[in-house]
Amino acid sequence: MSGIGMSDSGSAPARAAGEALREEGTLASVEIGQTVTISVVGGEGALRQHFLDMGVIPGAQITLEKYAPMGDPMEFSIHGYQLTLRIADARKIRVTTEACPVPAGVASGRHKSIGHPGLGEDGLPDKVDVRTSDHSHPVPEGEVLRFALAGNQNCGKTTLFNQLTGSNQHVGNFPGVTVDRKSGAIKGHPDTDVTDLPGIYSLSPYSPEELVSRQYILEEQPNAIINIVDATNIERNLYLTMQLMELDKPMVLALNMMDEVQGNGGTIDVNLMEDMLGIPVVPISAVKGEGVDELVRHAIHVARYQELPGRQDFCDPSDHGGAVHRCLHAIMHLIEDHAVRANIPVRFAASKLVEGDAHVREALALDKNELDAVEHIVHQMEEERGLDRAAAIADMRFSFIEKIVSAAVVKPHASRELERSRKIDRVLTGKYTAIPMFVLIMGAVFFLTFNVVGLALQNLVAAGVDALTAAADAGLTAAGVNPVLHSLVIGGIFNAIGTVLPIAPIIVTMFFFLSLLEDTGYMARVAFFMDKLLRKIGLSGRSIVPMLVGFGCTVPAVMSARTLPSERDRKLTIALTPFMSCTTKLTIYGYFSAAFFPGKGGLVMLCLYLTGIVVGVLVALITHKTIDKAEAVPFVMELPNYRLPSAKSVLMLMWEKTKDFLHRAFTVVFAAAVVVWFLQYFTPALTVAKDAHESILAAIATWIAPIFSPLGFADWRVTTALIAGFMAKEIVVATLSVLFGSTAQLLAALTPLSVVSLLVFCLLYTPCVAAIAAIRHELGGRWTLGIVAFQCGIAYLVALLVHVVGALLGFA
Repeated sequence: MSGIGMSDSGSAPARAAGEALREEGTLASVEIGQTVTISVVGGEGALRQHFLDMGVIPGAQITLEKYAPMGDPMEFSIHGYQLTLRIADARKIRVTTEACPVPAGVASGRHKSIGHPGLGEDGLPDKVDVRTSDHSHPVPEGEVLRFALAGNQNCGKTTLFNQLTGSNQHVGNFPGVTVDRKSGAIKGHPDTDVTDLPGIYSLSPYSPEELVSRQYILEEQPNAIINIVDATNIERNLYLTMQLMELDKPMVLALNMMDEVQGNGGTIDVNLMEDMLGIPVVPISAVKGEGVDELVRHAIHVARYQELPGRQDFCDPSDHGGAVHRCLHAIMHLIEDHAVRANIPVRFAASKLVEGDAHVREALALDKNELDAVEHIVHQMEEERGLDRAAAIADMRFSFIEKIVSAAVVKPHASRELERSRKIDRVLTGKYTAIPMFVLIMGAVFFLTFNVVGLALQNLVAAGVDALTAAADAGLTAAGVNPVLHSLVIGGIFNAIGTVLPIAPIIVTMFFFLSLLEDTGYMARVAFFMDKLLRKIGLSGRSIVPMLVGFGCTVPAVMSARTLPSERDRKLTIALTPFMSCTTKLTIYGYFSAAFFPGKGGLVMLCLYLTGIVVGVLVALITHKTIDKAEAVPFVMELPNYRLPSAKSVLMLMWEKTKDFLHRAFTVVFAAAVVVWFLQYFTPALTVAKDAHESILAAIATWIAPIFSPLGFADWRVTTALIAGFMAKEIVVATLSVLFGSTAQLLAALTPLSVVSLLVFCLLYTPCVAAIAAIRHELGGRWTLGIVAFQCGIAYLVALLVHVVGALLGFA
């Protein structure tokens, strides 16, 4: 059912918007610096709900800040924060230049003096106590108190989690999805467990993160919720707070970044905000650790004594004739018994039914008559309110937030962080400077990772592994250990260690720099100005970083793709990343270039890198145009202010990623190393192979080699090296050197054309086993097998094409 908020989305002017890049009367027609008022929010389904949850609601004032350097997306300012929208999405939102009246009390509230309690609340005897006095049913002593830590993205949630738990944390997955689940005990309180929920903007099921967050709270029933809010962007953040309060769980609100609010001349009346919300409110600075102890005391208290929020009803009976109020309360009475059976708080269930949430509707199991009654109530509300169902609920929440802000918040006249961010953005996202600065920054990251810091650490680890292997080898020899066992330990186990450990320093260094760029807010800008380019191949701007990291190492590239909000984008990005030539393949390129193309190594490598990019782009285009015709997910994203990252958070992320990689990769690499050792050490008759050509691996390679005859390298020794390259690409060169013995034999066995074909195959075929382990962790076994088979197929076809075309052109 459509009310005024949606009725114009299909009108003639809206349809005409599709015929032009910009349309008069829509958000796409706004000039830079112009402030307009949203009149109609178009779109449909989850996307439209996401618009509303982000504060894009009828009546809200919005200002166009700028366009991305490539002309799309657009950056807007709304509710005091920066939001990005593509032009295509902006055309779905109708605007007017008429200004909305300022709610009563807003203007005067901005300048009144408020006594601020500071960070932490000790020594406030007159503090308003919103907690219930019924302590008759506390959680038994000794029982673990479980907390859900929830908040928007970029609100300091991870920093607070690290302050709360320190090193007492472990990482897993939420059931059924590849969304990280971090949890740990609060320092000094071993009988607690805090789960760090993903950064979300609402509890609408727009993304996997939002869905798992609300499922965790509803199904796993934590004892309390710790809701962290960015005090410098309080309107945006309180929208999630109101939905969390509807879940009817004990809750405490952490007002983070209060040091910035005070530094900019603003204040917040914490006592009054507590009184209006009905939950404890604690001002903190997560980065500095101020107020965290007080927050912990409040959280444990409300969890132990199960003190529920003092209010859940945010609809004003006098607002617009009480249309929304009557609608929600009527539906609450209608569905109360269903909500109890489904174990869903009735207020939350009612508001989600009004919004049109299919998951809640299905869980309530209403019969046809009850569903018809709900729709009749909603339709009546839409008629009275003059907004459609979803817009009316969003407006109700933001109206209540405005009342809180008007009464309890004195905003600073200007934010130093915002002004600083705008100055930095003139360079980092400027029309002519964004791409050069991005290339410079990523170039520096790659140089430091693969040529300076990461390389030095890698060499150090490799030297340590080599020394340990040599010592173990000498010890086993001196002890007279059985030759088979000796070979298994050195050629199998230590080979696995030598494959995995030297990659760890690259992971550590790369994620150190990536976390710095992410936490400062720069990565969000990269996605902003690269979106238009990647959208042409069906991806969003967020995919650019994993694909670039792939030129260094596929393992961290695959791991970094986890931050992509869309499962579709995540899968496609991971599938394309291995086409970007990693640094370990340079040993193969250099080896063959020196032997067959002396003095032209640079040209050979450049051509191979470009081939990888072209093939990746073509695969993405073909996939986008044929198999997966869906458009890239809408680019609705907040651009946070630039901030100095927390050193503790950066170090914790490095440790988590390294630990995760070592744990997951070792299992797969160890198994693969033992299998490869077995194939190399024994003959088909299961006797010890006296020479490499007698081994099972050589027999398999000899059987497979004819497959590569059309590509020009049907030599069993080359096939053996390719199979060994499954462990690590640098092993290809070592295997070839052993099997051929000399460069002369290599030159006699291959032609320049067959070498080019071989190089193209090495460029495109399956990544190393460590990368495959990372892909399996992110996407599961079926997707991993599909990606490996797909890449081998693409590598074969492209290498065949190169060889055929080269032969036709007369190359040998």
